Amino acid sequence: MMLRGALACWGLAFAEVLFAAPADDVKALMEQGKPAEAYSEAKKHPDQLGIPAFDFYFGIVAIDAGHAGEGVLALERYLLNFPENVSARLQLARGYYVLNDDARAHDEFEALRKLNPPADVSAAIDKYLDSIRLRESRYLLNAGAYVEFGIGHDSNINAGPAAGTPVLPGSPLTIAGTSKETPADFGTVGIGGYVTYPVRPGISLFAIGQGEQKYNAGDSNQQFDLGLLNLTGGVSVLRDKNTYRAAINYGAMRLGTSTYRTSIGALGEWQYQFDQFQSASLGVQYAQFSYGTTTIFDGLNPGTINVTDNSSRDADFYGVSAGYRRAFAHPWEPVVSLLVSYGDQQTRTSNPALTPRTLGANLGLTFTPVAKWGVQLGYGYLQSDYKGTDFFANPDARHDRYDAVNAAISYLFSRNISFRLEALWSRNDSNASVYEFNRDLYAAKVRYEFK
Repeated sequence: MMLRGALACWGLAFAEVLFAAPADDVKALMEQGKPAEAYSEAKKHPDQLGIPAFDFYFGIVAIDAGHAGEGVLALERYLLNFPENVSARLQLARGYYVLNDDARAHDEFEALRKLNPPADVSAAIDKYLDSIRLRESRYLLNAGAYVEFGIGHDSNINAGPAAGTPVLPGSPLTIAGTSKETPADFGTVGIGGYVTYPVRPGISLFAIGQGEQKYNAGDSNQQFDLGLLNLTGGVSVLRDKNTYRAAINYGAMRLGTSTYRTSIGALGEWQYQFDQFQSASLGVQYAQFSYGTTTIFDGLNPGTINVTDNSSRDADFYGVSAGYRRAFAHPWEPVVSLLVSYGDQQTRTSNPALTPRTLGANLGLTFTPVAKWGVQLGYGYLQSDYKGTDFFANPDARHDRYDAVNAAISYLFSRNISFRLEALWSRNDSNASVYEFNRDLYAAKVRYEFK
């Protein structure tokens, strides 16, 4: 549950209660991080309900154990006797939030923030308020945007094989020039935003846009500058524990000064919320890939420029995915996510050697070890099996396996400004050595969010 540990610690520091034995037992289990056991222990003493000391701790553990309604009633009883107790108001605000009573939760959190609480509690309150603001988008016009700047180093900007790699098995020609692995420092600029518009309770229209441009240092490396654009718009429908989304999507990838690929398509998603900790999702996607031309310096013949028409790669993409997300009631707020996907590209130009079937998986872990700090760890896997004989893998079709490990550390400097360090370590293996490469990427970024 969101930053429960920080909130509870501040609450206990302000608690002014006289301890009775049952309340002590509930408190001890709560401090051991056992909310379910603490709730069960409290339920053994119904005669204690109405006693302020008992109500205070019963209210906290009831919320943590998934019985927010009982917890809110207990804390409201407590506040009738001690209306100035800040800790109880804090826990009550959290209970309102869990019950989706956003109006009362918002008022309580805003009032508590004006009391200048400790930094970790202030950060917790801000997160709750941000989450409430997102939930309000179900029935209020809501919008947000960000701008981001970064610098970093990329060990292989062109995803090229190591120098000296044979072009073909037994061939005297080897990879050289700008076709080989090329490192470079870089800078990035990114922007993004979203808007939601509710048309009736539980039904909202939404639009999301993101763009990023990566600039490589060095004149000869500018041909590998990378630009990405993604625009999505659609409708979201909330029905009890089910959320349904349908959208259309446009994407573009720019390489150097040329548009390498554009895509337009549609996607659908169903998400089911089991409880406040667990959710699962299923998704389907269709996209039409269209490729343009690229201008690349010839790595085998320095000084020669190749303009390549990539339209032979034009294809239709069909994909399905399934995901699972699990949060844990721990002060570090760990969240584990898993996404598996399958995709199939079907050539529109009778070139099956350029269109793969893909099978992928992504495993992620995020947690907040201390206030304002976040950590993200992840692993990604993608298997690509192409459908026709490849020139470099002749007489076989091309088969690739891509593995990547990523890590990031973020710091929330203020409600609007955040800093982030990122790292990516990846490798692509293939049955054709010309497609094999290693790539490491490191970046430092600063983001300003308009809230």
